[in-house]
Amino acid sequence: MTIHLRAHHLLCLLTYAGKGYSPAFTAGFTAIATRIAAGEAVVMTEGPDDVCAPMLDDPACHCRGDSVVRRDAQAARDVAALLGRPVAPGQRLVLDRAVLDRMRRAFARGGIRSACAGCDWADLCRDIAADGFAATALPASQPDRLRA
Repeated sequence: MTIHLRAHHLLCLLTYAGKGYSPAFTAGFTAIATRIAAGEAVVMTEGPDDVCAPMLDDPACHCRGDSVVRRDAQAARDVAALLGRPVAPGQRLVLDRAVLDRMRRAFARGGIRSACAGCDWADLCRDIAADGFAATALPASQPDRLRA
């Protein structure tokens, strides 16, 4: 089985610490983080993904909005440049410890955060990064070396 993710959720995973839009969203995101930690692969998708699934029945859901689509494009561009490989719909990624650490170091330095501009969670994510990602669902291998 694989996890379907939109590009900006690659960034959200780096700092996800059990907080979210609703209890259903949080439970779903925690389950996804657990599956990734266990080595399950990710397939990039366009539009709503497995993280969005608990919110799609809500008419106020922002998952299909233009701002989220722009975040996806920015995140895909930033992460692709960092990893030196495409991050596009249909691409398969294994988010192992080495890849996550590389992404977290870049995130902590601000190098892959252009998609985070204007996000309601940006301050929380900044604080989590500044703390070495210690409280995240996907634990950091060596929190001290991941700080900005």
